[in-house]
Amino acid sequence: QVQLVESGGGLVQAGGSLRLSCAASGSIFSINGMGWYRQVPGKQRELVAAITGGGSTNYADSVKGRFTISRDNAKNTVYLQMNSLKPEDTAVYYCNADVVNTARAMMNYWGRGTQVTVSS
Repeated sequence: QVQLVESGGGLVQAGGSLRLSCAASGSIFSINGMGWYRQVPGKQRELVAAITGGGSTNYADSVKGRFTISRDNAKNTVYLQMNSLKPEDTAVYYCNADVVNTARAMMNYWGRGTQVTVSS
């Protein structure tokens, strides 16, 4: 079993910053791609940023230049540094990872989400 646990969400004023963390634990052999998604009520979950095992990154156009995704492979952790936050960034942010478990099977996992609220 593998668990993803997010932390770092909260309430911040527009223009402020937050740093999200997501730690993976459990029966992990290796982790391939990791990413952050967000969802607001009534809308589909959308990709915010993703990072491959080799460190290549991809961002939604709406966050380019403001958000930075990174990972620490030794800690099985992915981060999302969010700067210049806007009210439209308000959402529940979810961590996602493609994990190869100790049985050498690859499965996709989601965290439970962390709320980010940006006030105007």
